[in-house]
Amino acid sequence: MASAKQLHGTDLVDCARANAKQGIETAAYQCGYGDDINTFAQELRQACKQMNLQVNELSELVTDQDMILEMGTGEIIAPDTSSQL
Repeated sequence: MASAKQLHGTDLVDCARANAKQGIETAAYQCGYGDDINTFAQELRQACKQMNLQVNELSELVTDQDMILEMGTGEIIAPDTSSQL
């Protein structure tokens, strides 16, 4: 569901990251910027800078962990109980 207002700061970065794979148009819309991609990109750059994130493209927000979670085909390896290693 698209945000009713323009997101800023960590909320913007989180929303942009969640929608990065769908492209900048979708991410801008979902983050409350409609089709104003320029403002979205500017605000996202500023938010990333405040968080000390070096991001040049929206796709760079997608992490390796996101890709692993999406694959979902991995096997979970864990002890049977909390006292066993």
